[in-house]
Amino acid sequence: MILIGQYDSPFVRRVAVTLRLYKLNYEHRPWSAIGDADKIAEINPLMRVPTLITSDGEAITDSGTIIQLLDHLAGFGAFLSRNWPQQGDVLRLAGFAAGVADKGVALLYEGAFHTQALPVWHERLHRQVADTLAMLDRERVLRKTPWLFGERLSHADIMIGTMFCFLREALPGAFDLDGYKALRKHSKACDALPEFKQAYQSYKLGMPADA
Repeated sequence: MILIGQYDSPFVRRVAVTLRLYKLNYEHRPWSAIGDADKIAEINPLMRVPTLITSDGEAITDSGTIIQLLDHLAGFGAFLSRNWPQQGDVLRLAGFAAGVADKGVALLYEGAFHTQALPVWHERLHRQVADTLAMLDRERVLRKTPWLFGERLSHADIMIGTMFCFLREALPGAFDLDGYKALRKHSKACDALPEFKQAYQSYKLGMPADA
């Protein structure tokens, strides 16, 4: 399999960490969704990362969809998922964390590429991120286990970890991340794991080749 995208993306990193935890071999092509858009377009017309090329040569995009495939490939070893109904809670929290990351990317692009961004739109994005971080922090406080759903990681744990690191590095000072103490502790625990360390790069905004 081939994973396309840079590890400073919370979505690419989410997939990479999952691949490593499941011990699924892959080749990494660290292409930027902006700077390498033409190369990505040859494989994925959305020019979107992550893109995973399967062993059958199929290109799959969207990290949530890719994660479902990786669970299938891991079979009975897919410990990052849970049995229902708890799996519904895993998906719920992972979805909120992915939404925060998505809004964080939108904020980043507003500042980088829109010279006349509407203040009301910027404020809306900021509120969406801040309010959802507060909700996730409250959820984490209530859970006394090492990870959200017990002694072992879940997909929600990974998405929260990659999201929080992205906000810290890509949008420094935009949010009072120290105020979300439970999420900060959670992120620190994630970043200490070898699978997170092996799928990390410091954030740098890519630019189009003709910029």
